[in-house]
Amino acid sequence: MAEKHLIKKYANRKLYDTRTSRYITLEGISQLVRDGADIEVVDRESGSDLTPLILSQIVMGEEKRGGVARVNGDGGSVSDRGQALLDYVRRTLNVPASIVTSEVERRRGDVEDLVDAAIERALERLSLPSRREVERLADKVDELSRKIDKLAAGGRRTSTRTTATRTRTRTAATRR
Repeated sequence: MAEKHLIKKYANRKLYDTRTSRYITLEGISQLVRDGADIEVVDRESGSDLTPLILSQIVMGEEKRGGVARVNGDGGSVSDRGQALLDYVRRTLNVPASIVTSEVERRRGDVEDLVDAAIERALERLSLPSRREVERLADKVDELSRKIDKLAAGGRRTSTRTTATRTRTRTAATRR
């Protein structure tokens, strides 16, 4: 079984390998991975997993330096300088597609919320009503229209009753 290294990242950006009780560089972590060690990098204060971030920094550094291929006796490439590192990154970052999809959807929703809030603020600064406000006003107008129609219909009945009552009263007064 590969040796496990827990590496803590401090606020001052220093990395500390708890297995060896020494500070370690990105190059040192890269060498550990190439040697087959399992690593886990965590933020010292929050405990959050920083392994993917650190590994991506290492891969970017490897890409900048360029890989140095080793060649075996028959001329075939045995491995690239960063191949073990890339294999480890692939293994470490291999997560089910459903988790990735749900995370993407959640973040897309977050972005949509941020955009909606920014638009709301911009409309507010321009003293323009937002879509929600316009919809609310339309609902209120519809509600008031229904009430007016209801009152008007009730008023016609009342006026018809009033007219009938007046007619009866006049007829009765005329008979007397």
